[in-house]
Amino acid sequence: MQNIHVSEIMTRDPIIISPETNLLECAKKMVKKRVGSVLIVTKKKLVGFISRKDILWALIKKSKEDLSKIKAIDISPKKIATIKPTATISDVVKKMKKLKFDKLPVIQDKELVGVVTIRDILNFNPEIYPELDEFAKVREESKKLKLIEKLKITNVLDGICEECGNRELLHRQDGRLICDSCSSSM
Repeated sequence: MQNIHVSEIMTRDPIIISPETNLLECAKKMVKKRVGSVLIVTKKKLVGFISRKDILWALIKKSKEDLSKIKAIDISPKKIATIKPTATISDVVKKMKKLKFDKLPVIQDKELVGVVTIRDILNFNPEIYPELDEFAKVREESKKLKLIEKLKITNVLDGICEECGNRELLHRQDGRLICDSCSSSM
């Protein structure tokens, strides 16, 4: 991780808007592109960013104003944390942890060249967070439970088959909990 640079893993085509874009258009773009924030750029220069939280803040604080009348640049934070493309992944992770950010714009020669996100880092090097395996298992178990509910199967449990010892969806048969494959072979 020490020798891998931001330029090798960053997203080179981030979602951008102009400073004049209104918050309604920002929100529409975020929903359409399925992102949590957009970068405000003028002539390749980063001048701000807008996140979902900023739009929610505007809805609450400026509720009398229509979102289509508020410009993105008007509510963008003035200070923006950035990183250089020559920084290492370790540098990015440290900076993100310190600032509690999940993405950083990448700036070279005062121009926006990309954005690096937690997802970029994890896609490149998933071993950074061993908890991801645990999250995957939890997600899989959750899918199984939803499937059971969807099928409205009441006599099915997830557990260890009393016949073969494998972890499976189980059915109660002859007083024992048995998986489908053992049940069909009996």
